Amino acid sequence: MSALLLLLALPLSAQQLIPQPREMTVRSQEKVSVRKVDARVDTRLSLPDEGYTLEVKGSTVRLRAKTAQGMVWARVTLRQLEDAEGRVPQVTIRDWPAFPIRGFMHDTGRNFRPVEMLKRELDLFSFYKINVFHWHLTDNPAWRIECRAYPQLNDPKFQRKGRDEGKFYTYHEIREVIAYARERGITIIPEIDMPGHSRYFNDTFGFSMASPQGMEVLKACLEEFFAEIPASDCPYFHIGSDEVRVEQPESFMKFCEDLVKAHGRTPVAWDPGLPPSTTTVGQIWYGSIGTRLLTEPYPRRYIDSYQGYLNSGNPLLNTTKYFLHTPCGVDQANDKALGGILCLWNDVRVADKNLTFPQNGMPNGLLSFAERYWCGGKQLSIDREELIPVEDTDIYRSLVDFEQRMAYHRDRYLYDWDMRWAANAHLPWKVTLPQRRGAQREHMTWEKARGGAVDLAAFCRLHDVKMTPTMDAWMMTDLYVDKDTTITAWLGFDSPGRANKNSDGIGYQGEWEAEGRLFVNQAEIYPKDPWKEPGAYKYHYDTWFQAPQEVPFTAEQFSWMRQPAYLPLHKGWNRIEIYCPRVYPATMWIVTFIPIHLDERGHVSEAKGLRFRYPE
Repeated sequence: MSALLLLLALPLSAQQLIPQPREMTVRSQEKVSVRKVDARVDTRLSLPDEGYTLEVKGSTVRLRAKTAQGMVWARVTLRQLEDAEGRVPQVTIRDWPAFPIRGFMHDTGRNFRPVEMLKRELDLFSFYKINVFHWHLTDNPAWRIECRAYPQLNDPKFQRKGRDEGKFYTYHEIREVIAYARERGITIIPEIDMPGHSRYFNDTFGFSMASPQGMEVLKACLEEFFAEIPASDCPYFHIGSDEVRVEQPESFMKFCEDLVKAHGRTPVAWDPGLPPSTTTVGQIWYGSIGTRLLTEPYPRRYIDSYQGYLNSGNPLLNTTKYFLHTPCGVDQANDKALGGILCLWNDVRVADKNLTFPQNGMPNGLLSFAERYWCGGKQLSIDREELIPVEDTDIYRSLVDFEQRMAYHRDRYLYDWDMRWAANAHLPWKVTLPQRRGAQREHMTWEKARGGAVDLAAFCRLHDVKMTPTMDAWMMTDLYVDKDTTITAWLGFDSPGRANKNSDGIGYQGEWEAEGRLFVNQAEIYPKDPWKEPGAYKYHYDTWFQAPQEVPFTAEQFSWMRQPAYLPLHKGWNRIEIYCPRVYPATMWIVTFIPIHLDERGHVSEAKGLRFRYPE
């Protein structure tokens, strides 16, 4: 029996685990209340370091783990097994991760996050067996670490206005966060980006980090940090080094690496970035390098962040993409492939810190990332993961199963996280582009696609359609309801980059953005409510380091945050047609259509009673 069929045969509570365990046997469908938990760390256990076993016999649960970290994961699994009444099925689980690094990176340099908010997030990470928090502590607006050697680094007058001036973490708070994370099985990797992303440094001292004077300052700051935060707490230290050019880059990198290693840490650096030594761990952030991994060996140990940033692309599509991704280009860790870190960059000023996650598709992106890097396995190649397989394959069926589990977690565990996601992999489309394609210059016929967020640029690449600065596409599906009704759906023709604001902005009054159009049974559907800012935020360029970056996003700019479209349907089959123009040469061309239900508190779930089919 395949792993998927075995999972589907399990009782409901046993099906709802994220990440899915490596091995699970159900001995009885009976559920019982737990009266005793026998938990013990056993270093002789024949499993990887984070491995654990869990056995429910009668009302007793027996937990065994190779390490204290593995015991954290065993207890997490037990919590997820419990139903609403606290009962668990009679199961035996043997489990371990495919990759030793499964991390989340938060940029608190651009937008500060209070300690209590970070702790809540660490609770979430631990619940999904994320074992690394990559803490990006400095960026162009500010240095967020207490500095006794050079207190002017904490002076608000040298920091970007409006970016939480004067806010930083004391060493006591940093140790507090590290201890809190450790109790939850999480190791923290601090990052001081050197010498890139450091405008605050130039403004403070009048010289750059890479200058002789700058390196003297850096040495004092780093030695102070290392004295306050021992290597046993943070065995890795991230030196950044990306998006910058300096004279004698090899010399500067050697200075940083030697200083980090002299204090018992392993250095980590971004790739692309300044040239590191072979002992520095590379954190790959650029997709083309990830593509090369399929044919070329990487020269040193590496971490996969090329699967994509939460702040880029469409959050609904990203959630699917992370699940379909092959971590590090391999099915499980090896001597070089260590795992992955999911990154969230807050380039644009954030006014309400509670909006950062829903605007960027967290925690839904986190859950699919956690599943993939714990379970491993060969999925799709990096040039295919933007599109859901249209055939009924094992990968497609596993995605649908995962969405069912994720919907359960959204409703039970994540209700208060404002998770802006609903299951959508099953949505079938016929798509056509009038442009010609291929060497024969044939007109494109209707082709199949799947999912609630369709990447039309990836669709063009798949079907050999040449991209032009402006072009047209149509999408079509059939939707069945058993009575006359009106449904709501997320509808979007643009996905503004949460890092660079590149977007066609809000639609003109009475129209959808990017000149998109929606038809139900040939009747056109318009926005139900007037736009508050019609035609605003049209940036057909990247806005980095410019005034628009200081203007926070609004809900109207995101299809998954604003009010949905209203679609009147008649009993039986209804034809949905969407006109999807590319109105300027944007980096992304993604169209969203997902039927949803919103409760009285705005919690998102799937619209019920709908059936879909590919149009004839």
